[in-house]
Amino acid sequence: MATKATGGVRGAAKDRAHDYVKRQVLTGGFPGGELISEGEVAAALGMSRTPVREAFLRLEAEGLLRLYPQRGALVVPVSSEEARAVIEARLVLEQFAARKVIKRGPTACAAVFERLSAELQRQRDAAAKSDWEEFSDADRAFHDVTLQESGNAILAGFYSSLRDRQMRMNRELVMHAERVTTILDEHRVFAEDARRGSRTHRGDTADAPGEHDAHARSCRRAPGLVHRLPRSHT
Repeated sequence: MATKATGGVRGAAKDRAHDYVKRQVLTGGFPGGELISEGEVAAALGMSRTPVREAFLRLEAEGLLRLYPQRGALVVPVSSEEARAVIEARLVLEQFAARKVIKRGPTACAAVFERLSAELQRQRDAAAKSDWEEFSDADRAFHDVTLQESGNAILAGFYSSLRDRQMRMNRELVMHAERVTTILDEHRVFAEDARRGSRTHRGDTADAPGEHDAHARSCRRAPGLVHRLPRSHT
């Protein structure tokens, strides 16, 4: 029984260390390029280095850290390739989901509009308080709405798997006041387009996917990404 209890405590500590470090990486608490140590994380969490070391190994497997023996762990920066791949993957999935929602008719479009509006208001409130973590969470939730309402659980699940990468990218994008304004404006336009989905349902299926494409192009031109992405994709 003692062995099981010790194992449980160790497992809980390992998971706590993993969740803490991962959250810091995703929210910018540990920015890309920073070198962190087992000792400083262990001290912050009030635990030994062993569970922190195990957490570091998991995070290295997830591509968030790169370990250097005797030196610590490097927070892997978001590369231009990763940024481009995430934006392209999001665009494909969001366009497909938008078309699925439109085909489901006015009721589905109205439901999407209500949910989009709620997340958009949460973004506005967060921006007013300069709460960028909340802004990022609301931004991710905003984009999740269409996928969730598409009726394709597998597609929605795959889109959710991009959340970690989206969160790291969002953290870089929203630190510019002009970018925040652009995001809110583009999200407002897309929400309104979702409300008019009954019109697109009658034959013009280009509108909602087109708004996704415009938003994706805007993201690629955003401060923090434009200098890192190949010109052909901006």
